[in-house]
Amino acid sequence: MSNNSEQATPVQPANFIRNIVADDLQSGKHKTIVTRFPPEPNGYLHIGHAKSICLNFGLARDFGGRCHLRFDDTNPVKEEVEYSESIKESVRWLGFDWGGHMYYASDYFEQLYQWAEHLIQSGKAYVDDLTAEQIRAHRGTLTEPGKESPFRNRSVEENLDLFRRMRGGEFPDGAKVVRARIDMASPNINLRDPVIYRILHAVHPHAGDQWCIYPMYDFAHGQSDAIEGITHSICTLEFEDHKPLYEWFLDNLPVPNRPRQYEFARLNLTYTVMSKRKLLQLVQDGDVSGWDDPRMPTLVGLRRRGYTPEAIRTFCERIGVGRSDSWIDMSIIEECVREDLNQKAPRAMGVLRPVKLIIDNYPADGTEEFQVANHPQQPELGNRAVPFSQELWIEADDFQEIPEKGFKRLTPGAEVRLRAAYIVKCIGADKDADGNVVAVRCSYDPETKSGLPGAERKVKGVIHWVSARHAVTAEVRLYDRLISVPSPSGDDWKGDLNPDSIQLLTDCKLEPSLAAARAEERFQFERQGYFCVDLKDSQPGRPVFNRTVTLRDSWVKK
Repeated sequence: MSNNSEQATPVQPANFIRNIVADDLQSGKHKTIVTRFPPEPNGYLHIGHAKSICLNFGLARDFGGRCHLRFDDTNPVKEEVEYSESIKESVRWLGFDWGGHMYYASDYFEQLYQWAEHLIQSGKAYVDDLTAEQIRAHRGTLTEPGKESPFRNRSVEENLDLFRRMRGGEFPDGAKVVRARIDMASPNINLRDPVIYRILHAVHPHAGDQWCIYPMYDFAHGQSDAIEGITHSICTLEFEDHKPLYEWFLDNLPVPNRPRQYEFARLNLTYTVMSKRKLLQLVQDGDVSGWDDPRMPTLVGLRRRGYTPEAIRTFCERIGVGRSDSWIDMSIIEECVREDLNQKAPRAMGVLRPVKLIIDNYPADGTEEFQVANHPQQPELGNRAVPFSQELWIEADDFQEIPEKGFKRLTPGAEVRLRAAYIVKCIGADKDADGNVVAVRCSYDPETKSGLPGAERKVKGVIHWVSARHAVTAEVRLYDRLISVPSPSGDDWKGDLNPDSIQLLTDCKLEPSLAAARAEERFQFERQGYFCVDLKDSQPGRPVFNRTVTLRDSWVKK
């Protein structure tokens, strides 16, 4: 997106935040809006973050403002450069650009320290010797007020001396903290003397070893917004109770700007989990292969599965922005993916569970090529040559010796059309010693070649196929919902993991054009669904395909 200041006409559907921004610009409250996307670099972004990315960057784009990417890196113990780099790549992949406006909260550590001293000098902060457990015990409950720390009334001079010694590394981790001096009887527990600094003798991924004390997120967040001149600080509803604290800091510090916080409902998506803690547990316990496992709701996982950034942006627009928590069904994002891939994914033929089809009256050494459109509605995508021979691979379930009611594919005596080729008639099947079908026998009608007058003869069934002589053998991974229930909850949520969330098919047969498919290329395998070349495991001549989504929502039929 462009980070220019020229006001543009909104092009997205209206929502309450968009209306606020429009009113603020029209009234002259702000000449230029400045938003920010402020991830903590302690994990990988997921689809819920995509909603925030699209909202913040989209507002800046549509109203001619700018959006900052800021890493709120206040906890060096949980943060890694790996996460920061992944976050940047995911934001770019979604189609957004922060221009020259990438920042780190750690760049403001000196200013934040000075502001903490300002609070101490104003009698509005103090150094506390209570342990974390004792502070929690003193905090009270929703119905009972908290209890003041015995260290709450230290003098300004003593507090300043202790704070400076904390910075100098004199005390071990956990020995002391700095707390804002607000109101231990406040009905809002966040205002009961919250901790604003703690001791952590840890090297910071961005700031290095300059610090052994670090600000808490709630203290750094609003002040970072103020330093950067953020006009609209947009966050999810779980931070609504933190807003009074956000504003208390702004009221009591000499900040250069005063941002305003607005809250919207976070994204809750069915049949998955969105908690960073739970996603990390899945990775650490080996339930998935990593953060980029295609079953994960992480952006790196969705990308590897074959989801497109366009589909994700459409999904975020479609679900809208409101203030009421609700669950969005997984089928909505899957339909957005189908709609996008239906327009742009070239077609191909792939046989996932192959059985041999032998055309007895076709020359044993014969070969011909059929020109097949890469997309039935996109002639500009051109054609591809698909080889044909006596022995083909077809789907095992396209043959039934004793057909079930309504079966319109191969069965003894029945005819079907081989896609873009000939009509064939089933004349029998070869079986092994256990009675398993190893080959289907057919004859073909040479007058029904696609493109010839005889090809107009109609039959009820059409099946896809791959020439056995020319086929590419590939591994195909069929992915399904990660969780088997719409909204897992409780401590036993892992008991709801879907045992069939992945099926590995290692002997699939694909048409030869797919041998040269590159990582992240997406195709519609005819009659099968949409598939993407795996980013990590695919090799030249031995491709690995991930099923992105089925051709229709098959989940509701289960």
